[in-house]
Amino acid sequence: MLTDRVKQILSWYGSESIGVRTNLARMMNTGRLAGTGKLVILPVDQGFEHGPARTFAPNPAGYDPRYHFELALEAGCNAYAAPKGQLEAAAGDYAGEIPLILKLNNSDTLLSTDDPCSAVTSSVEDALHLGASAIGFTIYPGSGMRNEMYEQIREISAEARSVGLPTVIWSYPRGSGLSKDGETAIDVVAYAAHIACQLGAHIVKVKPPTAHIEQKEAKKVYESKGIKIDTLADRISHVVESCFGGRRIVIFSGGAAKGEAEVLAEIQGIADGGGFGSIMGRNAFQRPKAEALQLLSKAMDIYAKAK
Repeated sequence: MLTDRVKQILSWYGSESIGVRTNLARMMNTGRLAGTGKLVILPVDQGFEHGPARTFAPNPAGYDPRYHFELALEAGCNAYAAPKGQLEAAAGDYAGEIPLILKLNNSDTLLSTDDPCSAVTSSVEDALHLGASAIGFTIYPGSGMRNEMYEQIREISAEARSVGLPTVIWSYPRGSGLSKDGETAIDVVAYAAHIACQLGAHIVKVKPPTAHIEQKEAKKVYESKGIKIDTLADRISHVVESCFGGRRIVIFSGGAAKGEAEVLAEIQGIADGGGFGSIMGRNAFQRPKAEALQLLSKAMDIYAKAK
């Protein structure tokens, strides 16, 4: 049975098909956090995005795609997200054991550009073939190529909806329109999350924002209206509010690997601010398995206690 919290969240998606809501419910009813409305998802697209050595050499067991299925299952994650090849290499061995999110577009670091645009590397048909519960797609607000990405996800998400698959949008501000600090500025991250919602995302993934304000016109509003951004919890709360008044699922990335205390402090701030969870990749799978399981367990403990 669905908990009251899961029913409440699903009610925010009342215009969606039964299939879309069923798959959202499946992710929210899987793993240790089942029924809480909170999510901890394992993403492993970094091999494509950053290269195999940078991604897997810190924990060589990760070169094997089966390792990540097993890590997600043993940890009790809500879902596992990865590109087509990574999932196809092992999905048959774990069919039906954990919800999958197929990452439909990807990029690499072999060419550096000021205005990134990921390539569409798989399809909705591939997601159905893999038995996925959702599709994932990255957009780069701030890139000169952003409009092309917005148009791509409009078409792809419409196709996904037609077959009952929700859309998870990785909304990462980046490009010639932004400074490096601007990529994680509170005004920019909140704006990027809102753009993802306007593009039809059922789940929004953004980076935890800093207190930096990038846009001059936005700075005037933040100061005149007294928008609280001093603490991470304040900033998370503002990002969630920017997503249709908190009526969309917003989860936060973990970024580059860092110490356990720093990871857990960040997760506590996300939980305190009303974030719906974390999508933890390198901070999990780059650790030895026992350490990764311990860290994921502690993260889930924090979210399980959150309101």
